[in-house]
Amino acid sequence: MMKERIQRGQWIRAAILGANDGLLSTTSLMLGVGAAKEDRRSMVLSGLAGALAGACSMAVGEFVSVSTQRDIQKATTSTNCERVMKLDITSVKETKLHETEPKLPTIFSPGRSPMMKVVIEDAKTFPSSSELRDDLQEVLPNPFKAAAASALAFLCGSFVPLLPAILFARYIVRIVVIAIVTSLALVLFGGFGAHLGGSPVRVSAVRVLVGGWIAMGVTYGLLKPFDSEGRND
Repeated sequence: MMKERIQRGQWIRAAILGANDGLLSTTSLMLGVGAAKEDRRSMVLSGLAGALAGACSMAVGEFVSVSTQRDIQKATTSTNCERVMKLDITSVKETKLHETEPKLPTIFSPGRSPMMKVVIEDAKTFPSSSELRDDLQEVLPNPFKAAAASALAFLCGSFVPLLPAILFARYIVRIVVIAIVTSLALVLFGGFGAHLGGSPVRVSAVRVLVGGWIAMGVTYGLLKPFDSEGRND
């Protein structure tokens, strides 16, 4: 049960991060292009280009990040397994040594001592080195799955601002609808991520929303002075 939760948490983290990044970066890119050039075609093309480029970038970044994490966990797992194997070998040697000592009184025999009986019973329930290695290997994340989940989530988040840009022809209406839809999606993603992580939902949603507004406003404001053309539609 714990393994399934850890593995599911890894994919959910990659999916939420990718969707939120795709939503905000694509929206900011489209608003920036829309501020400099107000025709719908340029805005949609910039959004599509940003969605594809961002999905590839997220996939590569997630693959490299998870691969590095996997290598570190493998190295740690190997070290822990070696320590467990050494402990197993040491316990076996000590057991054989006591068995070959007939001069010891029965009361001092490791098998007859109450404390040693408890230790032996606990050792039976402790996982062996091979079992420990298998358990830790199952928890390790898969870089290919993480990259695919992040890329698909980025594309899904990018479609949120792309749909209003395709559907609405008027410039003002298009900008307003994109901002509203993106704000609602930011609140949804922020609240959902906070719920899964155990953080306060309202605080996290407001934090994500305010950060998104700042990013969109800065991009739109910096590129608006480059608007040298009249409105084409």
